[in-house]
This record gives sequence, C-alpha cells and structure tokens, in this order.
Amino acid sequence: MAHENTSTTRRAVVTGASSGIGAATTRLLRRHGWDVVAVARRAEKLEALAKETGASVFVADLTSQEQVDALRDHLAATGPIHAVVNNAGGAHGLDSVEASSVDDWRWMYEINVLAVKRVVSALLPLLREAASADAAHADIVNVTSTAGLTAYPGGGGYNAAKFAAHALTEVLRLELNGEPIRVMEVAPGMVATEEFSLVRFGGDRQRADAVYDGVQNPLTAEDVAETIVGALERPAHVDLDLIVVKPVAQAASYRLHKGPLAVK
Repeated sequence: MAHENTSTTRRAVVTGASSGIGAATTRLLRRHGWDVVAVARRAEKLEALAKETGASVFVADLTSQEQVDALRDHLAATGPIHAVVNNAGGAHGLDSVEASSVDDWRWMYEINVLAVKRVVSALLPLLREAASADAAHADIVNVTSTAGLTAYPGGGGYNAAKFAAHALTEVLRLELNGEPIRVMEVAPGMVATEEFSLVRFGGDRQRADAVYDGVQNPLTAEDVAETIVGALERPAHVDLDLIVVKPVAQAASYRLHKGPLAVK
C-alpha cells in the first residue's frame, strides 16, 4: 500500500495516527501534497484512514522494540523519510500521587516517553539519509502537552511523563545541534478529541464528556494539526522549538473558564 515517493515529495511518518491529532495531521499533510506513513496499533482504523486519504499505513505497537524495528525496516525499504511526528501518547487516571496506580504511571511512561525514544533511535539514521541525499534537512516533531510544562492536581503520572517527553525533546535538540535536522515540540492544552478523555477515564463516557462541558471552543484535533503542519512547512532554517497552543478559555492547565467568554 506504499504511496510512490519522488525526489520532490516529502514523506512523513505520523504515529498515533488512528484517531485524534494523528489522524487530523495525516489528513492535512496529504492535502498539502506530502506522502504519509500513518502508524498506530488499530489496523481497521488505519485502513479506513488510508482509504480516505491515500496515506500508507503500518500497524505497530510502539511500546514493542520488535515492532518499532519492523517499522524502521519497512520505511527503509519503501523510500526516504523527511519528517517524523511523534504523536502517540495518552493519559490514564486523574488520581492523586498518593492514590494513583503504579500500573497507570508505567503505561503512561511507556507510551509518552519510551515510545518516542524508541522511534527516534530507530528512525534518526533514515532522517539523516534523507537530509544528506535530496532534502537538505529533516524534521522531528514531538507532540507533548501543556501538562509537560505546568503541573496540576491529579496530573501526577501524566505530568511526570510529559515533563520527561519535554526534556527528551530539549536534549535531542542539543545533541543534534550542527546537523540539518530540526527538533520541534508542539504542546497542546485542552483538545476535544473523541478518545483522549475516554481513555483517561477507562471508558467512562459521562466523566469524559464532563471535562469539556461549558468550555467555549476547546481546541480541535484539526487546530493542532494545522500547528504541526505549519511548523513543518516553515523555511528549513526556521526551527519552532516549542509551540504552546491552548484554547482562549484555558489560561493554564489548572485554570479553565467554563461558560461564555465576555469582556469585564
């Protein structure tokens, strides 16, 4: 199902692409003429996205080194890659540090931090090849969260994981200094997607929906996708190191206005 790549067409890998921000980013990149390899665990959702957009797909659980290695081998065999959007992630629970589950913390660290490290380690050599050959530069975009910049009550495990992902991104940028590889971070605030809060609250739809009740215009997945694609399509010498994007109703992770916005 690989989409034919040419020397003038840039190819991006988007993880967590089966829904939400990843799916929206895949759609927008395709509309902008990119080749895209959409990566996620759920084959049916990926196949539907491929049918809709013409993107290539690869089914992988990024917490498995074997599956990340298989992704690397597939990409190496099907053409250059010029950008990686590390979007896969998620939250489990909103309990206190004292009461929260160690298993939830472990899951969040695996998907938000170690999966990014695995993908970067596996795909960085391919990005270097593309930057050396025909593209003059390559890009890594890590999608983190405002939870990685500001702590909030109940955020313990998710804060810890996203703070680590933020640190990973900053260290990577330092380590790649001198190479034509941009390292960019997009840190969204509240985004109303179909699954983030539902996963966080273990499938409790009522509790998940309540997160957004009364919030005027939370961000959409498409809003964040536009931010990601805009950063990728800036001139090659422009590195948008950190982009924080929040709805106007959200002054901080822990300060959210509910109800209509109005001047005082």
